[in-house]
Amino acid sequence: MSKKTSYKNLDFNNIGAWPQNAKIVFCLVVALVILFLGWWLLIRDRQDQLASLESKEADLRTTFEQKQGQAANLEPLKQQLAQMEQQLQQMLRQLPSKTEMPDLIVDISQTALATGITSELFQPLPEVPKEFYAEKPIALRMVGTYHQFGAFVSGVASLPRVVIMTMHDIQLKPRTNANGSIIANAPLELAGTVKTYRYLDEEEIEKIEEAKAGEEKKK
Repeated sequence: MSKKTSYKNLDFNNIGAWPQNAKIVFCLVVALVILFLGWWLLIRDRQDQLASLESKEADLRTTFEQKQGQAANLEPLKQQLAQMEQQLQQMLRQLPSKTEMPDLIVDISQTALATGITSELFQPLPEVPKEFYAEKPIALRMVGTYHQFGAFVSGVASLPRVVIMTMHDIQLKPRTNANGSIIANAPLELAGTVKTYRYLDEEEIEKIEEAKAGEEKKK
């Protein structure tokens, strides 16, 4: 009987009676099946976990390197921020103080008169405190020529104290008559609101911070 024929006639109920070669082949097949099932059930799952952990490790390494770079630059950034805050305080100190503000408003009004501008309305409005400074709006309506307004702006800029003046809702147009028609060679009318600014002293800043803290507690 050939080996091929003997393998076909093997009795799985009586493995002990198999030829030696058949037993060896059968054991190898069983071992391969066990190894495959072990890989499939255990090792393959572990490989997926390993790949996931390797990916997380790469992400964490990238995050660590970014944080390390930020930490290395933190101290220079702190120094730069301190310098910027110091420069800001110096610039704010160049603005008028609380006691200087009334005289400054008078100086602005007098500058307009000195340039020949007619002030039909010059009304200081209540201050609006901000974080480090206060806004002082002034509602105005002035009449003059283009060159007179230019001289006015130049005169304000040359005042002894640093003056910042911004314009809001300003309209500059030729003067008209009662019918709304433009008068020939008419002067210009400037109307709207300008804002000038002053710095807040330490006591005023503390009051603002206390007021903010009180509002946050109410919330």
